Amino acid sequence: MTSLEQLAAELHRTAKLALDTGEAASVDEAMRIFAGYRAQFVLGPEVANSAALQAALLTAVNCAARTLLGGVTVTGADVPLLVTLPPFKNLLEAVKSLGAAVIDTPQAGVPTAAFGAPQIDGLDRLAIRAAVRGWCGGVMPATQVPLPVSCAEITTAGVLAGALVVSEICQRLRGNAMACRRATGINLWRPEQDWQRGEAGEGVTRLPSSAWLVGLGNLGQAYLWTLGLLPYGPDMLDLVLHDFDVLARSNVSTSLLTTSALVGHHKSRAMANWAEARGFKTTLVERRFAADFRVSPQEPPIALIGVDNPFARQAIEDVGFERVIEAGLGKGAQDFLGIDLHTFPAARLARDIWQNTTTGEAEISQPAYRDLLGAGGDRCGTVRLAGRSIGAPFVGAVAAALVVAEFMRLAMGAHRTEVISCHLRDLDGRAVIQGDAWSPYNPGTKELPQVPNVLASLAPHSLAVR
Repeated sequence: MTSLEQLAAELHRTAKLALDTGEAASVDEAMRIFAGYRAQFVLGPEVANSAALQAALLTAVNCAARTLLGGVTVTGADVPLLVTLPPFKNLLEAVKSLGAAVIDTPQAGVPTAAFGAPQIDGLDRLAIRAAVRGWCGGVMPATQVPLPVSCAEITTAGVLAGALVVSEICQRLRGNAMACRRATGINLWRPEQDWQRGEAGEGVTRLPSSAWLVGLGNLGQAYLWTLGLLPYGPDMLDLVLHDFDVLARSNVSTSLLTTSALVGHHKSRAMANWAEARGFKTTLVERRFAADFRVSPQEPPIALIGVDNPFARQAIEDVGFERVIEAGLGKGAQDFLGIDLHTFPAARLARDIWQNTTTGEAEISQPAYRDLLGAGGDRCGTVRLAGRSIGAPFVGAVAAALVVAEFMRLAMGAHRTEVISCHLRDLDGRAVIQGDAWSPYNPGTKELPQVPNVLASLAPHSLAVR
């Protein structure tokens, strides 16, 4: 492996943003910029009774610890976990394992997010609050009072809210003047509707019982994380985990289930270990995805696709899946916050959508890449490094919430979305295309275990800023 190949394998994919914008003249300088970014999360008593708020916090910590390299702290009382995240039983034990420091008193002047309704006056003028309402998740200024919630909570909306917390803080630190000054979110039940005032969605009594996950990087691991926070009991979900690659150092910065200790391990085997500890059953496929095999009747008929290879995406309708839900992320400095979701069968074939497989050569005009080229003279290696995509775990987590919500609605026999195109810089500008109703189809489901029905029953007064 050449020095540039090694650098590409180890490069922090979010800090690469500073290289691509020209702010940083070297990788070390880019890392120093991101080492200046930090955040703190403050918990209210409501977190003790809300699985969705706990999912939001865990997702926010998981994303922030990989992105805001100056550190993440959590302040609040320890409570039992209402979601399953082996081997942990308590919330603060889990957040520490994900990279947060637990402190007694939050600090003034640090970007702050509230979960529930803690006292945060005087901490941060632009403090924000995670908000969950049924299938709807988002963030809003902490001074804003959310609408009352009277519907069953969905942890997938919590994943969405937690990811958007980190998105807003990161965008604020990166100079987006609107970030942390606005209410922004998505209605996972009806993506075309307003997340605060649209339909909150139906209660969930059954969950899909099997899935084929293709690609286990940023997106695939976010799918698995989001599925893991749903209230599955043991042996309720069968997964085929399909990936041929091994985990690189760069995956630690983008992928929610990758740790430094897993670098060099096969993605499929590392993710199978996590999934089986969670109580899922797994089968592994360690080969490139292409249209040269057929899904058998005994294998999961629904695929959740998370790959960025256009040739693989062309083939997703060709191997026998009954239904496909796929997402793709933007790559460059201007579009890495972008997300596109497609479901198939659809009005357009996958081969038509991704028929253009050509990619332009990456520019090496920025100072960091010019210096690397001058130092080593390896133009091909420098171009490949410059062409590596920028990645951020919170973008993958938002995409996963969209994909898993679509998967859940499919299992419920509810409506479907054919295309969602959105950008975290402005979610109000999203495009949503409703698909024709799929023909009647039984994807296989399991009834949820009989557990106390915890409602996100936060009354309006309980969320008033005191």
